[in-house]
Amino acid sequence: MATSIIEHFSTLEDPRIERNKKHALTDIIVLSLCAVCSGANGWEAIEEFGHEKLDWLRQYVPLKNGVPSHDCINYVLARLSAEGFRDCFLSWTRSVMKACPGEIIALDGKTARGSRDAKHERNPLHMVSAWACEQRLVLGQEAIDDKSNEITALPKLLKLLEIKGCIVTIDAMGCQRAIAKQIIEQQGDYVFGLKGNQSQLHEAVEDFFTTARHNNFRKVSYDYDETIEKDHGRLEIRRYWISDDLVTLNNTSAWSGLCSIGMVERECTQAGSTSIEQRYFISSIKPEAPLFAKAVRSHWGVENPLHWRLDVILGDDASRVKKDNGAPILTSLRHLCMNLFEQEPTKMSLAKKFRKAAWSDSFRSKVIFP
Repeated sequence: MATSIIEHFSTLEDPRIERNKKHALTDIIVLSLCAVCSGANGWEAIEEFGHEKLDWLRQYVPLKNGVPSHDCINYVLARLSAEGFRDCFLSWTRSVMKACPGEIIALDGKTARGSRDAKHERNPLHMVSAWACEQRLVLGQEAIDDKSNEITALPKLLKLLEIKGCIVTIDAMGCQRAIAKQIIEQQGDYVFGLKGNQSQLHEAVEDFFTTARHNNFRKVSYDYDETIEKDHGRLEIRRYWISDDLVTLNNTSAWSGLCSIGMVERECTQAGSTSIEQRYFISSIKPEAPLFAKAVRSHWGVENPLHWRLDVILGDDASRVKKDNGAPILTSLRHLCMNLFEQEPTKMSLAKKFRKAAWSDSFRSKVIFP
């Protein structure tokens, strides 16, 4: 895969003019990737890693003029095309992704809070990522423009993904008719959360399930599933209902592929206190409760395997890189590191793999250049 990584990023356009190229772009990319996989969280740390591991790095890239300075690394990475880097990332990910019919792809946004630039009145980086829940891979990402929101980024990211035969899950922000139409046109299915941004639809689905439950679903077609989890003194019961009875909804034809509506009730008991919450969904999947439950759980679960690990283990939230495209490029490098660690077959947590890659040259080689 050493050749593979380098090949997939070899098409990336160098932002420098020819006479200023003391260090090859591939050298800088590989150095940065290896450093980030070993705990580096900024330009100076990447340079320091290069000096400490120069002999090891030269097994894979020449670094003919030694290690680039942190100013050089900053200049180059901050001026790379975020779209170009994303395309190389997608190319590599497609090369390692296995065919997985029915894969659930969760699209969700995350803010790198440390990237806020108060001096220049710039908001922190917010990036929408696509997470393949079964294979535990980041499939791609799209940074959100400073004056925009997730609704504009989601169609761009979807366009880049191969979603045929997959189920795409998005929270209420992405519950849009145009996005549903795009997913169906790309031969995928969807499960969308509902909230106030689709208030009439939300109310209609809520009213349907409230009435149906009151009448014990008499003369209503539906399917039901339930899960019970006990952990550290907490009891959590999740109940899932899904129905293809859409007669009480208005203008359903406006939603491409709309096939079913769903409700999830979460009952949590801890320290003698019980809380209950309900959430509502629309979807293009068949009214099969186990499949609906799997899709909803997978989307809720993205917070831990992706966002939490990205912040707590790889330090995305703590990074103070702000200038130009530096923040999205570093976040993309962290996503790439996560994918590489997931591909490495040793049965260890990400935290242990991350620590071992920092300490062990042989393990780092196994992860990045198997």
